[in-house]
Amino acid sequence: MKVLMVCLGNICRSPLAEGILQHKANALGLSWEVDSAGTAGYHIGEAPHRLSQKVAMLNGIDISKQKGRQFTKEDFERFDKIYVMDNSNYADVKRIAKHAFNETKIDLLLNEVYPNENRDVPDPWYGTEEGYHKVFEMLDKAADEIIRKYADVQISK
Repeated sequence: MKVLMVCLGNICRSPLAEGILQHKANALGLSWEVDSAGTAGYHIGEAPHRLSQKVAMLNGIDISKQKGRQFTKEDFERFDKIYVMDNSNYADVKRIAKHAFNETKIDLLLNEVYPNENRDVPDPWYGTEEGYHKVFEMLDKAADEIIRKYADVQISK
């Protein structure tokens, strides 16, 4: 299973989502590949935001070695599932992918927790550390649902 997490800059939400899901998959012995990307090229080659790293580490996950990259249309060929953090990311991925866009491979991440509600994961970039903790909780719940859905394992709620 190959999963891609996508947000705007690949510095706050998607690196956290990547780290959380990869951590959970590894803990269960799943040979999943999880990656992240941004729809904009603002932070290519940069490590995740310091507060994303801090909140991840407080939860036992090290995302410090991740490097920002930009989403490409080839990601639709490489990944089995692509999760975007918000409706704007969805539109950007569709625009970037052009003819490679595959509606069956992409969804808003929170649709795993709240099916068909198309809820956004808020961008904590301009906020305080508290916002990063709230985003972590959302992403953690979504990661549990992805594991339940695709790994055929029981995760306690």
